[in-house]
Amino acid sequence: MAFESLTEKLQNVFKKLRSKGRLTEKDVKEAMKEVKMALLEADVNFKVVKQFTRDVTEVAIGEDVMNGLNPGQMVIKIVNDKLIELMGSETTEIKLNSSGMTVIMMVGLQGAGKTTTAAKLAGKYKSKGRRPLLIAGDVYRPAAIKQLQVNGEKVGVPVFTMGDKKSPVDIVKAGIAHAKDNGNNIVLIDTAGRLQIDENMMQELMDIKAAVQVDQTILVVDAMTGQEAVNVAKTFTEKVGIDGVILTKCDGDTRGGAALSIKAVTGKPLLYVGMGEKLKDLEQFYPDRMASRILGMGDVMSLIEKAQEEFDQEKAAEMTEKFKKASFGFDDYLDSMAQMKKMGGLESVLSMLPGMGGKMKDIQGMVDENQMKRTEAIILSMTPEERANPDILNLSRKRRIAKGAAVDIAEVNRLVKQFEQARKMMKQMPGMMNGKMGRMAKRGGFRMPF
Repeated sequence: MAFESLTEKLQNVFKKLRSKGRLTEKDVKEAMKEVKMALLEADVNFKVVKQFTRDVTEVAIGEDVMNGLNPGQMVIKIVNDKLIELMGSETTEIKLNSSGMTVIMMVGLQGAGKTTTAAKLAGKYKSKGRRPLLIAGDVYRPAAIKQLQVNGEKVGVPVFTMGDKKSPVDIVKAGIAHAKDNGNNIVLIDTAGRLQIDENMMQELMDIKAAVQVDQTILVVDAMTGQEAVNVAKTFTEKVGIDGVILTKCDGDTRGGAALSIKAVTGKPLLYVGMGEKLKDLEQFYPDRMASRILGMGDVMSLIEKAQEEFDQEKAAEMTEKFKKASFGFDDYLDSMAQMKKMGGLESVLSMLPGMGGKMKDIQGMVDENQMKRTEAIILSMTPEERANPDILNLSRKRRIAKGAAVDIAEVNRLVKQFEQARKMMKQMPGMMNGKMGRMAKRGGFRMPF
């Protein structure tokens, strides 16, 4: 996951600061040296790192911090505030025209994920009641048009194409005319990329902008290319002019340096981050939430929003009642696994919880996807009656289930035993909540990692 290594290193630095109680100027400067190294190893731009650590040090060695009751915690808060500032302070939306049509041109290098991102954005706008149209303007890359058509179909958005024989400028002009005739109020242009920046690509993009009214030019860059993504963003800003950046493949980038550098280097906001291959895996970029993730404080707001988006409210209420009465069966277990998958899987959910940042290596070892698939196979090998009433599972039934799931009977026994333990725990939950845990919650016994 993004920032995994950086989070771990920063948490180690802050642990030392908190343990000292009172801080000296020397303590702060030594801590900032470690922060500087951690940021550089995360592939953050050198100039950005230098300015960032200088700004934090200047505020941190101020009289108010040094003479405060918890200077270690104050320094962490300063780092948090400066990280938010570095990434843009406020969440920025793609500006849409209040009336009429908005034309958005997607630009970037080949392989950055422009085509998929264009479809993801179109799907988001459609879900908000807009009428988007995708224009296939990449006439060079083999299968680019087909890819856009397939993705457009998946999100239910029409795709305008004239094949690969016409010039991109002609296609875009005809596509916008088509959008006007058909009442589309958002047009997303998928343009051609190259393996690296070249003059022909830049000229083509400028020709499109000269031929039609482009309201927003959005650059798509690959987070896994690190500082190269920042260099690409800088060049596009200077040559073509961009209004914002979408950072893709953040789920596969453990360093995260590009996210911390782009705004500072280009002056352009990060709009969205791609957190997976699925068409719904495009998240709005919130600087404060990203800073929270980097410092290991989790991202509970994004987790809640994901849950609200994916969960069936009626089913969730029904499940809560079953948990209270400890009357849930294996069908409910399957439902909960399906809901977890919709939210990106257990690993994704755990990474957003406070205190889990920097521990993802441990979590990855604990979360065995193959084991979860075997569990699913075991449950699906049960009859509806067995799934609803696990108490009837005798030895002969377990043997049949093991054979159907192609697993050893020991795995079936283990799952049934875990399930029984879960139901026993659920029966005890009301008492636990009214007892020690309830008293802790009332006293504010739960707190953030710092």
